[in-house]
Amino acid sequence: MAEQLPINPLLLVWARERAGLSAEEAAQKFRRWADWEAGNAFPTYPQLEQLSDAFKVPIAVFFFPEPPEVPSINETFRTLPEETLDELPSRLRILLRKAKAMQLNLADLTDGRNPAERMITRDLTFPANVDIAEMAAVVRDYLGVTLEDQMSWRSTEDALKGWRTALLDVGVFVFKDAFRLENFSGFCLFDEEFPIIYVNNSVTKTRQIFTYFHELAHLIFHTSGIDTARDGYIARLVGDARQIEIACNSFAGQFLVPEHAFEDAMVGRDASEATAEILASRFNVSREVIFRRLLDRGRVSEGEYEAAVQRWNAQRNVDRAPGGNPYWTALAYLGREYVALALAQYHRNRIDQTQLAEFLNTKPRYVGTLEEYYSRGTA
Repeated sequence: MAEQLPINPLLLVWARERAGLSAEEAAQKFRRWADWEAGNAFPTYPQLEQLSDAFKVPIAVFFFPEPPEVPSINETFRTLPEETLDELPSRLRILLRKAKAMQLNLADLTDGRNPAERMITRDLTFPANVDIAEMAAVVRDYLGVTLEDQMSWRSTEDALKGWRTALLDVGVFVFKDAFRLENFSGFCLFDEEFPIIYVNNSVTKTRQIFTYFHELAHLIFHTSGIDTARDGYIARLVGDARQIEIACNSFAGQFLVPEHAFEDAMVGRDASEATAEILASRFNVSREVIFRRLLDRGRVSEGEYEAAVQRWNAQRNVDRAPGGNPYWTALAYLGREYVALALAQYHRNRIDQTQLAEFLNTKPRYVGTLEEYYSRGTA
């Protein structure tokens, strides 16, 4: 029988609460949780590995004498109301912690310096009341991706990869995960050196692209943010916080479909779902982005817009494909550039295989296979 390790029960309480779980929810995952938290029994090392994975905290934390002091999630997302933050599902809270761990990993792998030659979050500054069309034009010029480049991508998959590369080139790392939460498309965490965007890989590729730029706007405004499918919480915001959230939504639409290009594309076309389909394909965006522009111009009603969006969402749920190869999935979630950083440190003997596995969010026995898939290129 594996040896029980006498750790401070307060560390278990800290990890559970940090993940947004109640004691009852933790007990559903670990049947001896009540005894562990009460200090009547202790987990074994394999169980600590499971706890580390479930709560997204480094296993070393469980050997601390006391719980570490870490800022609350609420301090990070200053543009969201307290009641919205308090209602975040535990799964999202775990992903937020995982994202923070990825920021720390990046700092470890790069000696604390972003490898990008230039950083958009340092070089560009805009006031909260900026003209959004002007901001979108400046950002597009900075990224160096023209509208013609965007429209030349043959598929939304190509567009998703192209935009991810463009963001990486200006200092923004993009990670993915299966959120298993349909109402959340992604979020970002601002940091002076390692701003990151975390995207829900379960939503459509076009929605992921929209999330890239909603969150990029947050990062440029030096705020963290969460992209939800419904924007009802915006009405509860006040001042700059409300203005920034509205600006982020508007920016994503204006960036992906500039005003002049939209007007040109609409010449001779009616305001219909068929038109939304055609223009969405042309710009490599979602039908909602196009239909929202028509709604904003009063060319479709709120009811027509909502009905169309519900119908499109229902189609996505029916068409959703099952998961694929876990190694390709891991590479897609982490991004090849991040994996390259970790492998480089490993091959320079700066980290061992166990540490490499932690950086790659896998087990040591899978590291070799994951590197083999990495060497093959993209799926």
